[in-house]
Amino acid sequence: MLSNARGSQAEEQALRTGALPIKIFYVLATLATTAVFSSWVAAQNEMPNVIRGEAIYQERCLRCHGVTGDGKGPDSKSLIVPPANFQSAQSQLKPEWEMLSIISHGIIFSPMHGWQGRLSEEEMLDVLSYVRKLSAVGRIT
Repeated sequence: MLSNARGSQAEEQALRTGALPIKIFYVLATLATTAVFSSWVAAQNEMPNVIRGEAIYQERCLRCHGVTGDGKGPDSKSLIVPPANFQSAQSQLKPEWEMLSIISHGIIFSPMHGWQGRLSEEEMLDVLSYVRKLSAVGRIT
């Protein structure tokens, strides 16, 4: 009975100091991060389909990012925040996980919305492989 009293006193103290909500936040953040990256890693086992990525890019990305991925698509002039130029060094240096995160979740306060829930993880990887192909072609020419 004494241990229960000590336990509840410790819980009350943790709630008063805010330590318990912080611990819960860290546990939830760790679980969310693990879930996101484990699904991304699992998707890495399959080779992306560049041809399917090109078709998706033409349907959903081209109007803003342009035919060559230079960010000068037909709709880009009307956007307050310019689309990413995949030919730029800044885009080319972004790691795969960061690019996939942008495709999946979008960029806050920009017209780049997330595609999670509208494209499968495999389709997002396919688009990313096509974007990487576009940026490689841009370096060669």
